[in-house]
Amino acid sequence: MLHPSENRYNLARIGRLDLLPSLYTTLMILSAVYHEVVVRGSGQPGSDEVAQAGWITTRSVTDTLAVAGLATMLDQGEAEAIVLAQELKAVELLIDERLGRRIAQSLGLPIKGTLGILVRAKHRGLVPNVRDELYSTRP
Repeated sequence: MLHPSENRYNLARIGRLDLLPSLYTTLMILSAVYHEVVVRGSGQPGSDEVAQAGWITTRSVTDTLAVAGLATMLDQGEAEAIVLAQELKAVELLIDERLGRRIAQSLGLPIKGTLGILVRAKHRGLVPNVRDELYSTRP
């Protein structure tokens, strides 16, 4: 499960969305997030990559009541991502926002952020240096 992040080090912003299909067999994003990234975010980092990624599946959350409860503490996208991860019994929720991470962990969801993905990619020989990836000048 992937949730986009406003964090300046998210994978789209550093040009490394390409790592995800090498690290995960399935990647799911919210339908609303797909629309936000691909349609409303056209021209932004990651927009074209997400639009063309056949390895990304989109899904909508069904438990809107749970989303409403979490949305009192988080933004709508984070709340939906956490609820969808619960509904799907996701292996990991990819999320960078601190409060969202804390809440997801308190609900028993395994989480991973951009840094964790880069470290995993380094261990698998997909990137030579995490620091260089974070401070890359890729478009």
